[in-house]
Amino acid sequence: MTEYNGCVTCKSADKVLEKFIAQLPMETSHQRVESQKLKCGFGLQGVCCRLCANGPCRITPNSPRGVCGATSDVMVVRNFLRAVAAGSGCYIHVVENVARHLKNTAQAKGPLKGLQTLDRLCEMIGIAGADSYEKAIKVADAVLADLYKPDFEKMQLVQKLAYAPRYQTWQKLGILPGGAKSEVFKGVVKTSTNLSSDPVDMLVDCLRLGISTGLYGLLLTNLLNDVLLGEPKIRMAPVGLRVIDPEYINIMITGHQHVLFAHLQEQLVQPEIVKLANAAGAKGFRLVGCTCVGQELQLRGVHYTGLFEGHAGNNYASEAILATGAIDVVLSEFNCTLPGIEPICDTLNIKQICIDNVAKKANAEMKQFSFEEKARISTEIINETIEAYKTRRPKTTLNLLKEHGNDNTLTGVSEVTLKEFLGGNWSPLIDLIVSGQIKGVAAVVGCSNLTAGGYDVLTVELTKELIAKDIIVLTAGCSSGGIENCGLMTPQAAELAGPKLKAICQKLGIPPVLNFGPCLAIGRLETVAVELAKALNIDLPQLPLVLSAPQWLEEQALADGAFGLALGLPLHLGLPPFITGSKVAVKVLTEDMKQLTGGQVIINADAKESANILEQIIMDKRKALKI
Repeated sequence: MTEYNGCVTCKSADKVLEKFIAQLPMETSHQRVESQKLKCGFGLQGVCCRLCANGPCRITPNSPRGVCGATSDVMVVRNFLRAVAAGSGCYIHVVENVARHLKNTAQAKGPLKGLQTLDRLCEMIGIAGADSYEKAIKVADAVLADLYKPDFEKMQLVQKLAYAPRYQTWQKLGILPGGAKSEVFKGVVKTSTNLSSDPVDMLVDCLRLGISTGLYGLLLTNLLNDVLLGEPKIRMAPVGLRVIDPEYINIMITGHQHVLFAHLQEQLVQPEIVKLANAAGAKGFRLVGCTCVGQELQLRGVHYTGLFEGHAGNNYASEAILATGAIDVVLSEFNCTLPGIEPICDTLNIKQICIDNVAKKANAEMKQFSFEEKARISTEIINETIEAYKTRRPKTTLNLLKEHGNDNTLTGVSEVTLKEFLGGNWSPLIDLIVSGQIKGVAAVVGCSNLTAGGYDVLTVELTKELIAKDIIVLTAGCSSGGIENCGLMTPQAAELAGPKLKAICQKLGIPPVLNFGPCLAIGRLETVAVELAKALNIDLPQLPLVLSAPQWLEEQALADGAFGLALGLPLHLGLPPFITGSKVAVKVLTEDMKQLTGGQVIINADAKESANILEQIIMDKRKALKI
């Protein structure tokens, strides 16, 4: 913990933000984490069950079974499967909304901005059409049909989307998923009172949920978004609280569903709407990126240069962003929107609007998005935003932080733009890996949290340790927000890399950490891994590639992790999921998984030790490949 002027906050990798938060006159999560530092030992181990009125039951040496007879293995894995199912459900909700939006847009003959991606999708899943609209409708229908299948009917697109050697492994293990929504439903049912008591069987279900999460909630969501919103382009962009311009009416966006406010976004730059902002005393409107949807806009920022100010920060920067006083409205549509922003919004008279009822905030106005009513909803939001600006700005003292972040973070990296940067094929990267100039690839992904050393501490320190070992880092998720605000995605960060990686970065003018964007972009990283494996004619577990979610936070991260294990990748976590009370769960995930899928879970909260472990795994894989 760190103390400024008598205020105690958690430590942070982002020292500029740490000092700013400690001096704020309102409480944030960075202070509350101190009062919550004493954790329930039963909860940490996962050996607490409250499914029925005989409980809550807790496992101890003197009470090795719950009232019903459930063992620690049953309790732990039941809780774990339920969490993975919930996380998967969140991602499936997002891809369902995107697929419906694509279909509605195509039926209305609306704008489709990523026709190259649409053609790529059609080729992947074997769809033809007379024009782009027919193709888009057929793609959306194919995705939705798979989502809605019962759990006993296998989804048809899995074989078309998956890497063939992986598909064969999944088929052999019997973990090919049924309908994605049904798999979530089954996970909830299976973990109810006095149903499944086989921990291994439930862990198998976690892998099945991981596959449907990864291929649909991650991979397909990215591609469908590219069709609707435009394809990423590599560019330099500003990040951090410095992006907030008080001369504009500022809307902070949070969540994961960019398509839900795409129409609003288009309206905000129309001349007649800008005139309304001018009449209120502002230069116009600006969107301020926060959480994963901010990373989503940053990824495609080249398409929104007249509106998108930049990505200010991740989930645990959101309270600080609001505390600047320059945000007039919070527009939220999914998770990572902290309840802790609500009292700050009340204090600073910031209006909150939610456009997806799964993410209704306590003090927010609900405006459920509807494709058919999007024009009316956008108009209402614009009018209410202007009124909020006029009401609050004259009596609000601004507390800006212009020294936070940087102006030259490399963004817009995707599986397509990276390949284009390399000259249209993966040979240059493969040659660098084979020659040893780059030892391997580490995907540092997932959430941000305030534990494991403090706010983004382990994430940033691990990233520094990895690049110093000549291991290139690819990122996706809220972790990207912390890493970029600490400057590791600027070309100057090459100075922190090992001598070989540093030389490559300086020659190419790139940072040693490449930002793929939101947590959804874990699906893009999977595509990169698959294409590298194809080029080398090997399976994914053979790649000199490791996966780390050093500061995972949410149930969605557990579903991501299940996907990583199904892919056969080594998965490092800074903190264990709540499974340590089960010897079966620990053994299966850390040892037995290597023989099943090729993956394994590695738990270590020390940056140097973790980097050494991951480096050794990469070196072992290089040795096996004789490179």
